[in-house]
Amino acid sequence: MGRTARTVNGAYPADEQGLAADRERLGRTSTAERVADVLRDRITDGSYAPGDQLSEESVTAALEISRNTLREAFRLLAHERLLVHKLNRGVFVREINPHDVADIYRVRRMLECSAVRAVTDTSPRWSTGLAAVARAVENAEDAAKRGAWAEAGTADVHFHRALTALAGSPRINELMDLLGAELRLVFHTMPDVRALHEPYVPRNREILARLQAGDGPGAEGLLAAYLDDAESTLLEHLAAERRDQ
Repeated sequence: MGRTARTVNGAYPADEQGLAADRERLGRTSTAERVADVLRDRITDGSYAPGDQLSEESVTAALEISRNTLREAFRLLAHERLLVHKLNRGVFVREINPHDVADIYRVRRMLECSAVRAVTDTSPRWSTGLAAVARAVENAEDAAKRGAWAEAGTADVHFHRALTALAGSPRINELMDLLGAELRLVFHTMPDVRALHEPYVPRNREILARLQAGDGPGAEGLLAAYLDDAESTLLEHLAAERRDQ
């Protein structure tokens, strides 16, 4: 059985005195997490581009927060691989290299392919999950018709997030969110957003059709080829960038 917290003459037991002393950290940590959420959104939507420096002075002034709170938010985002601290220079939005891309896609294959492989029927569990996949496909198709390629890219991120959600694992969902945010750092360096997303809109529809038919292994095959092609596109872009520098 768990031990109930007790006080002796109004004092906390020795093993809980340290915890009580940390109480003041709760408000600061909560604020830091909210600040991290704001900055994460700005990074993933491209407001801050890879290589941009985040000024402590300007961010604290804009958000009306303390430097300690901002530094904690920076630490959280550095742990997520979105920011990097450079000694004596400051904090910068991370620039993704080819090794990062290869590793991200290695993990994506493990997560996404295993999730769709398990789809073998149209039970209520799969039906609920596939409805989210279908919405993402439809949103991408609608954005493509309007030429809104940034929106199509966002819908594509939601599509892959919905695929991994088929596994029914909150931990996998969290990991996929981290990978998606990190991968967007590469997307924001692409010169032609349409060329990046347009080829994959109909391929998303093909994967959905296989899943709706209960053909998980067939969907996995399409998805594996899809991820291979997407990885190659990003690696070619990064290689071209390096040649031009």
